[in-house]
Amino acid sequence: MSSYLRRTTLAVMMSGLVIVITYKVFIKANPDFNMEDEIKKGNVAVGILMAAILFSASIILQKGMGSVVSMFGLYLSAPAESSLSLWKIAFISFGHLSISMLLAVITISVTLRLFGKLDKKLSAGKELQKGNVAVGILLAGVVLVAALYVGEGVSSVSKALVPQPSIGQIEIME
Repeated sequence: MSSYLRRTTLAVMMSGLVIVITYKVFIKANPDFNMEDEIKKGNVAVGILMAAILFSASIILQKGMGSVVSMFGLYLSAPAESSLSLWKIAFISFGHLSISMLLAVITISVTLRLFGKLDKKLSAGKELQKGNVAVGILLAGVVLVAALYVGEGVSSVSKALVPQPSIGQIEIME
């Protein structure tokens, strides 16, 4: 199996896992009302917000996992030269995925709660539950903007924490 096919397979599996976990976490994280029931009822406003949450969380997770995916790609390209075993790389990947997921949940939850506290007249949770699409779009925008800002910080932290494998030595002629 070529390294491109392995990377693609890994990306597809990770994206499916991330989508399911993100969806479940945010359905449980909303104390105001049951988002899943609202989606089943056809509440477009809640659907828009949930789509933005999934997209935002994936932005943050992708930024956090970029350096790990690069490290894994280097391992697949030259496994004999790597100073890390596949199990260590898998462990590091799981750790970074967990940290990135935690940062995504915290970022999105805090952003939505802060927005709700700053604009009490809107009563966003109640408006969402009533199906107010305008509020759903507004909150979707709030979540997306927060993810764009936080994503770069998560990327920097991830790059600093991931050990980069050595893939040989370069000889420089004198």
